[in-house]
Amino acid sequence: MHAPEARRTWNIWTIQHNFQVTCLNREQNILPQMTTYLRRLLPTLCIAALLSSSALAADHTPPPVGKVTDYAASDTHANEQVTVAAEPFDKPEKTKFFRVSYLEYGFLPVRVIITNNSDKPINLTDARIQFISAAGDTIPAALPEEVERAIDKPKNPAAPCVKLPFPLPNVHGRSGDKSKQINEDFDTLGFQAFAVEAHSTQSGFLFYDINGLDRPFLKGAQLYLKRLHNAEGKELFNFTIPFDKYLAASQSAVPAK
Repeated sequence: MHAPEARRTWNIWTIQHNFQVTCLNREQNILPQMTTYLRRLLPTLCIAALLSSSALAADHTPPPVGKVTDYAASDTHANEQVTVAAEPFDKPEKTKFFRVSYLEYGFLPVRVIITNNSDKPINLTDARIQFISAAGDTIPAALPEEVERAIDKPKNPAAPCVKLPFPLPNVHGRSGDKSKQINEDFDTLGFQAFAVEAHSTQSGFLFYDINGLDRPFLKGAQLYLKRLHNAEGKELFNFTIPFDKYLAASQSAVPAK
């Protein structure tokens, strides 16, 4: 009476056992193949990751800094053995490595290069590096939050504001993302030196708010540096760098048509 039930139980156990053995055999056959495949794929993935990270880093790498005396717009104090040069990044094609299009929002990036050929350091703690327009406007270097406010400001603040009964979606991206990009630019590309050691060079970018200036804003303008001190605390003579020198050199570098 119990034989059919026992046979049915044995048959089910046999089917389960055969299925497990078959799966085990398949796993044993597949695992070496997967291991070989992964071993072959791993170097490719590593190379791709390295290339990707290198490309991302290169996206925000500025042009290399040249010798300070090679820049057209410069001022050398022979007695103090200090030279300061300035290069405006006044064209969109020159600013592609920045994370933010500063020119679009009315901010001019200027690379400042200071070379100290003396035997003692130069103190920049109290230094002021200002953009002086042709009309005499004195513009200090902008802080990150000042750039952020200008970017968040409406394009036409004089236009009448119509209050809507519902909020509009943000189609320009989150302001927090832009703020992060601005701070990254200032941290990695900005001029941050508080001193220039003997026989060394310091460089970096400063950003100037040129909104409202007459065009061309570089014509007749200059970069003005003051309150630089030597190791004894004596103030150096002020540096004046006319941007007309840069404009003249840029025009002469353009090939004739």
